[in-house]
Amino acid sequence: MDEAVRDPIIEARRVTKFFGTRPALKGVTFQLAAGRFLGVFGPNGAGKTTLLKILSTLAKPSSGSIVVGGYDLSEDAVEVRRQIGLVSHQTLLYDDLTAEENLKFFGRMYDVPRLEARIKDVLTAVGLLHRRHDRVRTFSRGMQQRLAIARAILHDPPLLLLDEPDTGLDQQAGGILEALLLDTVAGVPSGPRTVVMTTHNLERGFQMCDRLVFLVNGTVAHEADKGNLSFGDFRQIYSRYTS
Repeated sequence: MDEAVRDPIIEARRVTKFFGTRPALKGVTFQLAAGRFLGVFGPNGAGKTTLLKILSTLAKPSSGSIVVGGYDLSEDAVEVRRQIGLVSHQTLLYDDLTAEENLKFFGRMYDVPRLEARIKDVLTAVGLLHRRHDRVRTFSRGMQQRLAIARAILHDPPLLLLDEPDTGLDQQAGGILEALLLDTVAGVPSGPRTVVMTTHNLERGFQMCDRLVFLVNGTVAHEADKGNLSFGDFRQIYSRYTS
């Protein structure tokens, strides 16, 4: 483990998760400072999605503790949810509502101030303002993911969780999504936004992150800053832990 992070935005300690008798996470411990972009890598079944579901309060750990933005997940789940925006391979949008209606529904849940103006801002940021009155079921997969990002940042959360956000996208749409995410992270009114992303796209994930974690069989096998690591070196490390 690296030296302890001062005032981490995420602090996970000995987190386990069991599905019946099958362990998905086995004592996962890590810290993440504000403003970092953490890439979580590993083979299928490593526990990546399970970890993000726990961080986003969609699942509870079997044991261990997680503090997000100073709030204990087990005691202050509502406050934790206000700290996070979630984008996954499942968009969790309402197909029969328009883009604007989806954002209004979410914004009212979170008491977003100046909601109409904020909706216009985020739709402009993801390039969908001209489709604000169209139903989501008419959107392409890539457009739905862009709208999911707009929803995730609507309440200006300090932490963005991305679970395989480019799944099902072609190369062009994936590239658009990557550029949008990087712009979204950089342009935060309230300060640097922290990102945790799982992805099977090693090259894209490596390019975007500045810190990386390898999960293998539910445990943290490797954790480090990207620093001057080359993509070739990264592939060697990945192969070492996943072959």
